[in-house]
Amino acid sequence: MSAAGSHGIVFVGDVHRRWDHVERGLAALERPPRHVVLLGDMECDAPLDLLAAPILRRGAGLHWIFGNHDADGGPEMWANLADPARNPLTAAGALHGRVADVGGLRIAGLGGTFRARVWAPPAPPRLRSRAELPADMATLGPGWSEESAAALARSLAVMAIWPEDVEALAAQRADVLVTHEAPSSHPDGLAVVDELARAIGAVLVVHGHHHIGYRARAEDGMLQAQGVGAAWGVDLLGRTRWQGEAERWRGRARKGWTYAGDG
Repeated sequence: MSAAGSHGIVFVGDVHRRWDHVERGLAALERPPRHVVLLGDMECDAPLDLLAAPILRRGAGLHWIFGNHDADGGPEMWANLADPARNPLTAAGALHGRVADVGGLRIAGLGGTFRARVWAPPAPPRLRSRAELPADMATLGPGWSEESAAALARSLAVMAIWPEDVEALAAQRADVLVTHEAPSSHPDGLAVVDELARAIGAVLVVHGHHHIGYRARAEDGMLQAQGVGAAWGVDLLGRTRWQGEAERWRGRARKGWTYAGDG
């Protein structure tokens, strides 16, 4: 990425309640970051304002997107992440569906994952907007109780990637796109994430979800991708600032991408 430096930004992969990795990583840094961006799957068992105290007390701005596990504990877990009443300090840092100035960079956020009932690329979307959910839930059939259907609708409404959100984001401009889902640089990634990045003018996609760190460049040289391991801290230039959980295997290289350190 053609940046003069890291802009004081550290991206943190899927914490999964292991805030101890973040605390130790921050404590070992000579200088704290100016901004921290969480890439989803925090699984907040308490309000984010409390869990992110190691970040906030060092004076860093906190920004975040959600992952596919951030409502696993039901509405209470989701409220611990997203309810402004519980999180007066961190609620404003939500990046999903918008672009924010972070350390002088325009960073766009896309939280959640693709869900087959809404959209499973490369297939076209089943549903385009949340307004279609009630009618779709009515087609579930007699095997679904009213309570189960309501729980599914809540999950899809907040955790799925919706075409209406992608379309709204594509109309904006940003330097960096942060996502939970991976672009096509990862074996399980999807080209629709690349397409969104290119539509908004981003030169870098930073993602979590797959618990693996790597840096890759698209063959046209116009887009880079950065995966971040679970609870790892990585800066804008791809440098590891601290380690977290053991990383998973990335898998086979994807055609059209060149990987740092390969070959």
